[in-house]
Amino acid sequence: MKDEFTGFKAHRHAQARYACRLLLVALFSVFFVGCEVPQQPMTAPQAEELPPEADVSNDLTAQAYRVLLSGLTDENPMIRANAIEVVAETGQVKLVPKIQRLLGDEFAPVRFAAALAIGDLEYSFGSSLVRQLFKDPDSNVKIAACYAMVRLGSKKYQEVLRRAIASTDQTVRANAAFLLGKSHDKDALKLLYWAMRDHDSQDKVIYQAAESIAMVGDERIYPKLWTMLLSVYADVRVTGIKCMGALGTRDAKNALLSMLDDKVVEVRLAAAEQLGRFNDTSGEAEVLDVFRKKLTAGMDAAGCERVYVLTALAIGRIGTPELTAFLPRLLENESKAVRIAAAKAVLQGKIPNPTR
Repeated sequence: MKDEFTGFKAHRHAQARYACRLLLVALFSVFFVGCEVPQQPMTAPQAEELPPEADVSNDLTAQAYRVLLSGLTDENPMIRANAIEVVAETGQVKLVPKIQRLLGDEFAPVRFAAALAIGDLEYSFGSSLVRQLFKDPDSNVKIAACYAMVRLGSKKYQEVLRRAIASTDQTVRANAAFLLGKSHDKDALKLLYWAMRDHDSQDKVIYQAAESIAMVGDERIYPKLWTMLLSVYADVRVTGIKCMGALGTRDAKNALLSMLDDKVVEVRLAAAEQLGRFNDTSGEAEVLDVFRKKLTAGMDAAGCERVYVLTALAIGRIGTPELTAFLPRLLENESKAVRIAAAKAVLQGKIPNPTR
């Protein structure tokens, strides 16, 4: 497994968006390309006070909220960005005021993530602050602001995203592709195919364009995604798996089923998670094996983190009682990234009221 992931630094753009990747796998949508953020010491979540209006139906939900609250104020900007995206993806609107303050964060990855969250949660009260990001010194933050304004009803900014995909800055180009995919902009399919095939596009753009085409739902991308599943690099296979999940067709599901036999545990877990998007629990055994067969034994800290993040994400998608029983320990994992992934699993809404 280690050898298959040694290509990650060269291929990390397969999963990269605009932030430095804390993890090897596609935990969140917003990531920076080519920056280095020092790893912070792993510490237990702080017992922060929950907002009085927070809906905490059980102890596990309360713990998940605390993990996110701690993440939103973490000293590591990548943790802040990751926590922001989980708030958005799980629809925690009551936490949006805390995200709104992060539109002025010192670090561009955090501003980028915060702008997307304001848009995705359709938080119109944040529109004036989002507009201020049009003057941001970072071009990626500017297009994130445009995306947010589109989500808030200002469709004229969609054209800005379409033009940005032709940028000579490869990171801006990749992010524009990502945002067009998130927008489900079918009128941008021609641009996305161009970006994927253009000789000047780096791999990070090519893979992102392919994923965005899948997000839009164009089935013609299937052969390209299949070639990604055949890559010798495990991280590229994981990217292809995520793309197949986004495509959502019967053929894509069958392709995901075939990846449950991959020799790399991270790949199998990624396939299990994406099958969960189809309400298919075929990957449950692969997730259970992480605990029953102690698959992380002998792994270094980074390897354990990758596996447990994917495990938490898969549990959130699959949601069977046998799997959710492991969430309490994942919420208390020493890795902040694992705790955030577990919080996402709890707050996605598929967990049948798990207990300690």
